[in-house]
Amino acid sequence: MELMELIPHVEALIFAADHPLTVSEITTLVNKAFGFLDHMIPEDQVEAAIQAVVEKYADENFPFEVKYRGGGYQFLTKKNYFKTVAQLNGDKFLKRLSPAALETLAIIAYRQPVSKAEIEYIRGVNADYAIQKLLEKELIVISGRSEDQPGKPLLYSTSRLFMDYFGLNGPEDLPPLQEFSDDTLMKDFRLQDDTPSQTQDTTYIVSEDGTLQPVPQQDDEQASENSAAEDV
Repeated sequence: MELMELIPHVEALIFAADHPLTVSEITTLVNKAFGFLDHMIPEDQVEAAIQAVVEKYADENFPFEVKYRGGGYQFLTKKNYFKTVAQLNGDKFLKRLSPAALETLAIIAYRQPVSKAEIEYIRGVNADYAIQKLLEKELIVISGRSEDQPGKPLLYSTSRLFMDYFGLNGPEDLPPLQEFSDDTLMKDFRLQDDTPSQTQDTTYIVSEDGTLQPVPQQDDEQASENSAAEDV
């Protein structure tokens, strides 16, 4: 099959899939569709077709694009249209994570696979409720048991949904911890600090471009001054 004939079939597969498709999956699906046995379409030809589709939708006239994310290729709305698409999905994009759940999720993301005991040591508080909520939201998964710790406790890792939501292909794509050196969220689990610390409650919201942003907090003195100014 010529490349120009192959491109629309690859485009259709990526568009119709409910999860990111790998090059290998697309190659298998195309060959099955046409019953190629003796002269199968090679992966390098499929890769060329995928790149053609990627380049096509990179044009600014399209509100969506084909991105490699979650280990494969999929159609995604461009960031400029997040606010518009969020109207269609309502609260799905506006759900907040509590500070405790967000801190727990961050620890799991950077230390995975990690046990509940390790999470609780780092945070200094019980993590049962936060872990349960993250499991319910399918942001984390049970990835096995620790063979090194007494009792072989369960280990937790981030899920594919977590990677998809934040546009990551794997834990290696997470920003370096030093980028968050001044962020309250990260003060709880500096790897070089063995002393659990307490963090102030921080509210996080989904911004217009789809990223998590902290809501600025006022200290008691500043809040009192602002309140007094409003009374005047």
